[in-house]
Amino acid sequence: MAILLLTSMGGLAVAQKTPLFNGKDLSGWTAHGTEKWYVENGELISESGPDKEYGYLSTDKHYKDFILEAEFRQEADGNSGIFFRSTIDGVKISGWQVEVAPPGKHTGGIYESYGRGWLIQPSAQKGKALKEEEWNKIKIKVKGDKVATWLNGQKMISLKDEKIGAGEGFIALQIHDGGGIKVRWRNLMIKEL
Repeated sequence: MAILLLTSMGGLAVAQKTPLFNGKDLSGWTAHGTEKWYVENGELISESGPDKEYGYLSTDKHYKDFILEAEFRQEADGNSGIFFRSTIDGVKISGWQVEVAPPGKHTGGIYESYGRGWLIQPSAQKGKALKEEEWNKIKIKVKGDKVATWLNGQKMISLKDEKIGAGEGFIALQIHDGGGIKVRWRNLMIKEL
């Protein structure tokens, strides 16, 4: 469903997708922790740093209801995620994560940090949508108390949750602890609903 807005000319316009990442620098984002976040060839790179701890790159803006689309390519371990309606204190993040992980590790599932843990995981069969060492496209729709995710066009999960419905906060990319992780991101686009 598209949102219709009145333009200054009195006509109707459809809400547009806008880039979350400009392909040049980290404007509009804030890094948390000592892990590495940088831009290379128009891609946003997340990489383990010397401390091998959790790291996050959060949007400066908060988002409530939206459709987010992004492409990611996992190198090395590739354990990452996209948080939504989240807040952070140091590197302790509170909120919900759409998992982005190596094969068999529930990409597209929803995990609640410092809370209930896994809320929903996609089936092993759906997990086969993940392409190793290739670009993957993830889509996340968050509206009210409902969340749905897609990986390379395959619907992964659909969840209704009261706590998510009450959540507020930013969107953030994660790099998992443990070291040896590298994930490339591009074409991060959002449409607010």
